[in-house]
Amino acid sequence: MMKAPWLKFYNSVPHHLDYPDISIFELMEKAAEKYPDHIAYEFFGTTATYTQFVEEVHQCAKALKSLGIKEEDRVTICLPNVPQAIIMFYAINMIGAIANMVHPLAAEGEIRFFLKDSNSVAAITLDAFYEKFSNVIKDTNVKYLIITSIKDKLNPLKTLGYFVTKGRKIKPIPRNADLIYWKDFLEIGERYGFDYIVRRKGNDPAVILYSGGTTGTTKGILLTNLNFNALALQTIAMGDCASPGDSMLSIMPIFHGFGLGIGIHTMLVHGCKCILIPAFSAQTFGTLLKKNQPNHIAGVPTLYEALLRSKKIKKNDLKCLKGVFCGGDSLSVELKKKVDAFLKEHGATVQIREGYGTTECVTASCLTPKNYYREGSIGLPFPDTYYKIVKPNTQEEVPYGTEGEICIHGPTVMLGYIGNPKETAHALQIHPDGLTWLHTGDLGVMDEDGFVYFVQRLKRVIISSGYSIYPSQLENIIDAHEAVLMSTVIGVDDPYKIQKVKAFIVLKPNISPTEEVRESIRKHCEKNIAKYAMPYEFEFRESLPKTLVGKVAYTILEAEEREKEERRRNNRE
Repeated sequence: MMKAPWLKFYNSVPHHLDYPDISIFELMEKAAEKYPDHIAYEFFGTTATYTQFVEEVHQCAKALKSLGIKEEDRVTICLPNVPQAIIMFYAINMIGAIANMVHPLAAEGEIRFFLKDSNSVAAITLDAFYEKFSNVIKDTNVKYLIITSIKDKLNPLKTLGYFVTKGRKIKPIPRNADLIYWKDFLEIGERYGFDYIVRRKGNDPAVILYSGGTTGTTKGILLTNLNFNALALQTIAMGDCASPGDSMLSIMPIFHGFGLGIGIHTMLVHGCKCILIPAFSAQTFGTLLKKNQPNHIAGVPTLYEALLRSKKIKKNDLKCLKGVFCGGDSLSVELKKKVDAFLKEHGATVQIREGYGTTECVTASCLTPKNYYREGSIGLPFPDTYYKIVKPNTQEEVPYGTEGEICIHGPTVMLGYIGNPKETAHALQIHPDGLTWLHTGDLGVMDEDGFVYFVQRLKRVIISSGYSIYPSQLENIIDAHEAVLMSTVIGVDDPYKIQKVKAFIVLKPNISPTEEVRESIRKHCEKNIAKYAMPYEFEFRESLPKTLVGKVAYTILEAEEREKEERRRNNRE
């Protein structure tokens, strides 16, 4: 029997849950049958009840089938948090296909990789991103490109406002472009009269999300219906604060497990309303909270730092909150104290609760209990989810209080990395107990009561505004520039983003570090690196520090940057 000392702190949370052997869509549909008149989503004044939402999903599913999309086909969704994205997500699931979730701000080269790696046969994106897709689609197996627009789901007045502020800036799409517009796509579905619903089981593959895996290179993570459904049921049980009819400010992007799994699916499975926010800025967060009065918010530490700076929030503006959750990066003890004080000062009766997880488990698998907190802890494992700490690079469990690698076993653990059996075998290991455990690549500690403490990542990764950025990928891109001999990328501490990206570059012999060369490298990077991962600075060096075995000693560069920042602070004081 597996050890689970944390269960004594569960209080009203059930130790075990029942997981129906059905698809992602079917679990959401059960909520729609139970709460047909509840609002499923709201988008800048446009709303849909659960009944209307399910009808939209059926229409989209028929349209997909009319294009010839079949069971197990992969369809890429490259959209922000808009209604079309969640309609398409559930429609893909309804016909037994697999949704491939891609960041809409991904660079051209990244989009090419995501389309090819997933072997997608169709894709949907915004009109604003058409050019990126048109430049790479010829190199992929994508037969159908569906284009939608923010205005497709806005009322006439909002449509006019959108055009005046943002829509008119979008580059017109050529009239002869080989694509299908959203409204035409849906009309195709109206004419489809054959069977289109495919009944899938819990362990069938359903979604591909992207992460760095255990080695820090981008991998497609294949997740099942059960993975998402178990997450939704576990989150509601462990959260112990959501009621049907509640609202969630769905601000975390849906290409991420946090946004899709908790911000969307968990809420919809429980009859709640998703307030869809397609883009987040620190300046508008306070306004969004004050206007929408959500019952739940979930986000990365950056989100809560923005909350503390908001001048829009008045005394009792946050009394609506029933659940405040943080994940995606470590929540410092000091930031938690500041956020808790802010919430209390503005009418909230709850504190911020930190969670931990990996994309290999969709997202969270551990959460701070509702009414109990241990300083520095990321909480307790979800029901039916087991944690243990092992000696790094082994399967040997260490005693309570000893630092080691975090391993997870439970119903949200992935099927594996697509097309990469070697890394799958490295991450998913059968232990002497006969169970498959996910080796997370993260260091942590578990105390004797089962509270888990995150220490650091074993793999090299930069966390910026909640996004995972893998230096080795950026270095490969920078090194591909004709003037570059070698490069290394590090994360530099930043009060808002947690970290920002800086690149150190050694140029090839006889090439001078001129501004012209710097600008050429910058443009090369802008074409191949997503905006959130772009280096804020390119520093030229004659050489880079090395370890004894000849590897670049990036930790020395990190230390130099910390020293420079400390000197700047001292000079200001």
